Amino acid sequence: MSIIYVLIPIAMLFVIIAIGIFFWAVKSEQFDDLDRQSVSILFDEDESTPTNNKKVDNKTETPS
Repeated sequence: MSIIYVLIPIAMLFVIIAIGIFFWAVKSEQFDDLDRQSVSILFDEDESTPTNNKKVDNKTETPS
């Protein structure tokens, strides 16, 4: 029964830490733009990298 006197303060400490982390995340604007990360995988932001790695040489290709 004496272990409960140790576990309750530890549980309260975890709750206080979790609440502190939550308020820190809200204060540092972690939850402001929830759609950007879900859409960023669909669009390529860096236009300098080619999406097709094949090099097409029109001089050596035969018409089909």
